[in-house]
Amino acid sequence: MIHRQADMAHEFRAFGSRFPRCIAIAALFVACVLPWQSRASSGSDAPVLAAHAAFRAGDAARVASARAQLAGRDHLLASWVDYWALNLRLPQATPAEIEAFYSRWPGTYVEDRLRNDWLLELGKRRDWATFRRDFPRFRMNDDRQVTCYALLTEHLDGRSVRDRALDAWIAQRDTDDGCHLMARFLLAADVFTERDVWRKVRTATEQNRPRAARSALGLLGAIPTSSAPWWEQPERVLNRTPAGRPADQYDGLALARLAATDPDRAAARLEAGLASRLPADWAAWAWAQTGRQATLRQQPQAATHFRRAEAAALRAGASQPFSDETLAWQVRAALRVSPTDWRTVRAAIDAMSEAERGDAAWIYWGARADQALAPEGVDGAPERLLAQRALESISGQMSFYGKLATEDLGRELVLPARPAPLAPAERRAASGHPGLTRAVHLITIGLRSEGVREWNFSLRGLGDRELLAAAQLACDRQIWDRCISTSDRTRLEIDVLQRFPTPFREAVLAQTARAGVDPAYVYGLIRQESRFVMDARSHAGASGLMQLMPATARWTAKRLGVPYTPGSINDRDLNLRLGTGYMKLLLDDFEGSQALAAAAYNAGPGRPRRWRNGPELEPAMWAETIPFSETRDYVKKVLSNAVYYSAILDDEEPLSLQARLGGPIGPRLAKATPPDPDLP
Repeated sequence: MIHRQADMAHEFRAFGSRFPRCIAIAALFVACVLPWQSRASSGSDAPVLAAHAAFRAGDAARVASARAQLAGRDHLLASWVDYWALNLRLPQATPAEIEAFYSRWPGTYVEDRLRNDWLLELGKRRDWATFRRDFPRFRMNDDRQVTCYALLTEHLDGRSVRDRALDAWIAQRDTDDGCHLMARFLLAADVFTERDVWRKVRTATEQNRPRAARSALGLLGAIPTSSAPWWEQPERVLNRTPAGRPADQYDGLALARLAATDPDRAAARLEAGLASRLPADWAAWAWAQTGRQATLRQQPQAATHFRRAEAAALRAGASQPFSDETLAWQVRAALRVSPTDWRTVRAAIDAMSEAERGDAAWIYWGARADQALAPEGVDGAPERLLAQRALESISGQMSFYGKLATEDLGRELVLPARPAPLAPAERRAASGHPGLTRAVHLITIGLRSEGVREWNFSLRGLGDRELLAAAQLACDRQIWDRCISTSDRTRLEIDVLQRFPTPFREAVLAQTARAGVDPAYVYGLIRQESRFVMDARSHAGASGLMQLMPATARWTAKRLGVPYTPGSINDRDLNLRLGTGYMKLLLDDFEGSQALAAAAYNAGPGRPRRWRNGPELEPAMWAETIPFSETRDYVKKVLSNAVYYSAILDDEEPLSLQARLGGPIGPRLAKATPPDPDLP
């Protein structure tokens, strides 16, 4: 449970009671007082919007025309229009033109953004001399292709780059000129080996990246990369020669591809003798990929496939040659075994890279494994102490597993004390920050993507107090996604009310009361779905605060008897009405389970109905073994968010995370109400 001191509880309630009035006053202050609202550039933004539309259309002439219209106006966003104009003719640009642009906009996001683009252009030109001069000034340095070009220049200069270059190449999910060129050079120089290339091919195959896999194979010159049948027709490869022949790497790749569509068929092939004809390390990998795909389908034989992978790895004379992602699926397979296979959980986590072992999920499940495997009595004291220390190491984290660790230790979750109020000078520094000012204006005129990038660039190097001030600027402007994400960056000074704001409080409470659902749960869901951006639209087409799909909104409106038109989906109150109504229907359909209902809200009700079949699991185990990574992350974050919102909203003792997770999750009981077949 959450411990709250009386003054903190009073502060939360007082903030909630005056929240609408505070927002109104803050908005009036921002509109009338803050200096960046009265700047010279507050005139027409039409040339900027026209330039943006032309840039997206690749119309360099129209962008140049808009740039000319802004000449001499000192417009706040002139740097962006200048960037769009130069970007479109970058292939023809000269180093002198680029340097002139840098001089016009020093220290800005667009200066560094153009540098990123220019470095890519220089790499394509193979102009390594100019690349070497400009790369040290690249501040973001977050483009893997640029990194590969830079590593190549280091290699050409005679420096050792193998480990860094291999990590960069393996991490690159799609093929590109920079990393492919680097790999080709390093392979020719014997810095990379054939074994490294096969590792890249296997990683790309695991990630379902055919272009990257074929690009890597092309470095070996072994097969025509345009006609490799192992990807589309794996059984054609497996049937190519008599069963008595030795198998090779292409058989291993084909088995992995077959497992991606039919793990049972892949397992049958391995059992029929192919495993014994493959090199031991490839047999281990093929069994591991079969286990991984079986785990994704929540098949009970997944754990057996992984055990065979381990046995083959031992025959190869090496520790498990599996990626961190595959090892994570081995852990999940072991969690779904009844009783839980804690030895495999521990062994698979130990086999992960050091960085992956540091993830809170694996620290938590590793500690649980240590507890379960510890001998009874005094003999098991060292293992139990090790588990306790592991749980303590994450118990302070504001995350799903941080809360579980705290509760498993038998402790109350203590909310961080709110920081000292921001001083006027701190607020002025944020409101006067040129990058933040540009970001706010970009978002205000509808260029959200550009505004978010400008905002995030402007946060680099800021300390906690500066981040809190920037977050408050966003809160005051009701740019809630920037408010939350900026406040989330602080390390020591944590403002819970910034990280978990309650916009539209009166409307949310009214609609959750009408629907009969927990407002903290709904707030936790909205924070994860839209970050309170009312016109948010996902790549799949979900819209509004509660990210409703149009078909779901239409069905729910009909079910609730609420008037609805497609154009009204972003209306705040209607979106809340339909979203909370739909959530109530999901909770009823899943016997009140918040974990199942959240999964259904994200992935549709049919999938969690299937995912609950199998062994009865504690809900945290069930959440961790959800096959879809997006839904798995979503469920954990919604429930974690809800714990904080419960503390902020409730006068009485809020629900713990364990209470929200509820009891074990397993197949629907025969006596339970049948699922609603019409629920979308």
